Amino acid sequence: MDQGPQIETVEELYEHAPCGYLSTLPDGTIIRANQTFLDWIGIARQDLVGHKCFQDLLGVGGRIFHDTHLTPLLRMQGFVNEIAFDLTCADGRSLPVLANTVQKRDEAGHPVVNRIWLFNATDRRKYERELLLARQKAEQSAQEFKRLNETLEERVAHEVAERLKAEDAMRQSQKLEVVGQLTGGIAHDFNNLLTVIKSSTDLLKRPDLSDERRDRYVGAISDTVDRAAKLTGQLLAFSRRQALKPEVFDAGQAVRMLGEMVGTLTGARVQVVTHLPEEPCFINADPSQFDTALVNIAVNARDAMEGEGRIIIAVRPVEEMPAVRAHAAVRGLYVAVSISDTGSGIPIGQLERIFEPFFTTKGVGQGTGLGLSQVFGFAKQSGGEVVVESMVGQGTTFTLYLPRVSASVGAMVAMAETEQTEDGRGTCVLVVEDNRDVGTFVTQTLDELGYRTHWVESAQAALDELAASPGVHEIVFSDVVMPGMNGVELAREVQRLYPDLPLVLTSGYSHVLAQEGGHGFELLQKPYSVEALSRVLRKAASRSQGQRLRAR
Repeated sequence: MDQGPQIETVEELYEHAPCGYLSTLPDGTIIRANQTFLDWIGIARQDLVGHKCFQDLLGVGGRIFHDTHLTPLLRMQGFVNEIAFDLTCADGRSLPVLANTVQKRDEAGHPVVNRIWLFNATDRRKYERELLLARQKAEQSAQEFKRLNETLEERVAHEVAERLKAEDAMRQSQKLEVVGQLTGGIAHDFNNLLTVIKSSTDLLKRPDLSDERRDRYVGAISDTVDRAAKLTGQLLAFSRRQALKPEVFDAGQAVRMLGEMVGTLTGARVQVVTHLPEEPCFINADPSQFDTALVNIAVNARDAMEGEGRIIIAVRPVEEMPAVRAHAAVRGLYVAVSISDTGSGIPIGQLERIFEPFFTTKGVGQGTGLGLSQVFGFAKQSGGEVVVESMVGQGTTFTLYLPRVSASVGAMVAMAETEQTEDGRGTCVLVVEDNRDVGTFVTQTLDELGYRTHWVESAQAALDELAASPGVHEIVFSDVVMPGMNGVELAREVQRLYPDLPLVLTSGYSHVLAQEGGHGFELLQKPYSVEALSRVLRKAASRSQGQRLRAR
């Protein structure tokens, strides 16, 4: 009688499962192992169970990993999955396995038994090695292909680099030519000015010179120095490094006065039309640089119209400065001064470059590319902006946006400028100047104006002198550009240490001042007159005295 198929017992399934089974005590001692595991490692059951720990079957690296990673993980979470080990078999072979471990605990949470399932990873390790070799071969092939490709790219890149180098050399040559024209013109103008100064000083040395002729020569020297200072100021404005001299004035009135000169510059065939508001539009800006900016735009407009067309200059108050060059629109009180022409317009590709120094579309000898750079620098330094709208064949409009101020501010400035200069009346001035010639001249000038002076050649020496003689000096007069600590840094330190001590800065050129003005301190720009020096020192001293009286 057929009794049907024989069913395997649970014990048989355990012993001959396709994976190895182990049970260990918490310290790793093996208390049970199935036949599959025994066959893998070639150790008899009686030699394994109760005699060896699981970690004894691992290599050095495996034992370290078991103690430092697997055991702490079991303690924390009670299980660990997919841990790769190499078992050391009885015959010395290494058997790669993947281990899954579960820790059984009693009711009090103490570990009782670790149950370990082991899977033979020999084939998997073999596939991983084969995959790694295949990947390495693929990467090697890719590298070889890349090297071949780079050889071609290098040849192309070399040709492109040579062409770019030639084009860059040509542009550099053009820039140098323009710079040569610019410096040649500057040298010519300065030589003319120096000729007047030199001739006048030579004539002043002649004996028996009448008072009338002496006054005439001194006046010529003074006027020539003013013209030289104006020329230097224009050059600094081109490079956007000019420390501007802002004044409050009516932009509409300034344009009305400038209109006639613009008409003369543009010629009879260009019609100049102005649209001005009925109410004054006061701005706080450098009037000389304002005029220069408008003239530069007007000259560009004339050239774009080839000397024939119409220029419209309009002034109007606005409540917003529009978005331009990635800057959002700004709400506020502004004055918009626009200059429109009927010229050829500016191509889109050139609009982004027109404010770059030395960029010009004119022929050699017809322009340096500095005019619109001056416009841009003046607008930005004055707290405003310049916007360009253009359409090829229909013309261009440049609009200057400058902050608008109230009329009362202009009246206060005008009153301040009418004040007369006074002598120093014994006021003690600490002069900080690293240039010996200038330091000697300043101290002599101040002595003649009735001041008492003490001259030091560095900011640190000034701080030392103030500390050594507290209360002696009534005002500090310092240059800005000096070795070591500069004048602005000195002024901040003096302000911190001696809040009531007034300080005046002076500079002919300073990138710091061009960016941030006088940093809240009184600023006298070189070259300065004796009257201007006396006025600014008295103004600073008076302001300090007023603050001390109010504090009392």
